[in-house]
Amino acid sequence: MTRTALILGASGRFGRHCAAEFDHAGWTVRRFDRARDDLNMAARGADVIVSAWNPPYPDWRRLVPELHGRVIAAARASGATVILPGNVYVFGAETPPPWSETSPHRAQNPLGRIRIEMEAAYRDSGVRTILLRAGDFIDTEASGNWFDKILIKSLDKGRVTYPGDPDSPHAWAFLPDAVRAAVDLAERRDTLPVFADIPFPGYTLTGREMAAALGRSAGHPVRLTRMSRLPLQLARPFWPMAGCLLEMSYLWDTPHWLDGTLFDRLLPGFQPTPLDAALAQAVGPDQRSARSAQTSR
Repeated sequence: MTRTALILGASGRFGRHCAAEFDHAGWTVRRFDRARDDLNMAARGADVIVSAWNPPYPDWRRLVPELHGRVIAAARASGATVILPGNVYVFGAETPPPWSETSPHRAQNPLGRIRIEMEAAYRDSGVRTILLRAGDFIDTEASGNWFDKILIKSLDKGRVTYPGDPDSPHAWAFLPDAVRAAVDLAERRDTLPVFADIPFPGYTLTGREMAAALGRSAGHPVRLTRMSRLPLQLARPFWPMAGCLLEMSYLWDTPHWLDGTLFDRLLPGFQPTPLDAALAQAVGPDQRSARSAQTSR
């Protein structure tokens, strides 16, 4: 039987991996083009809509409700299940770890509240939704996230730059693993609750543990240095993104990890990529060359 996945944000990190993984699993993949396509028409006949649109932080208040409202309407009209990449922003610093599907959403900062409202819109809509909640992504190529923009930007020089408390546990997810899990869950969608909030356990690492693992992957010793937030503070008055990055910086100082109990029950045979193997893909020679090319542009 033909199964069809509509990918929104297919050029972004989550959408790009989803398009490849659904295709690998034998699904028909439609990549939505916002400049050309109509969402309701594109969703017709789709079994799954991957809702991977992610505007820049400063545009969240304006765009997130509108974009996800359109996704909900298209899913309701087509009967499709929405795959929603979730994050840990909803919990806030006051929620004790481990963070799970039953943890209260206590975030009070603006970006956290926007995520809470967005998730609530899906939960209240009656649209079948799989929210796969993960920590910070480790990607296989430079994609503009914390991992490649900050942590490993000086790895070739023997330095790992960490954005917060190096002794605080932090949640990470190898993006190919998270997307592979999303496809597995999509194939079991009819057995899940209408709104399925599923934490993806990934890896839990302190900054020091991450630095040690990166040293193993790079094949040479590394020194961990802590990122100064002063440049962001100075840029805040004229660069809106700086204020947003500072707003979310508490996650680097707040011990947190994701509870994998529900995930393991739903996908008991899932085999995650070992940490060192994942980092080898993320910081291998091809990726270092790509980052160097990006920096030189």
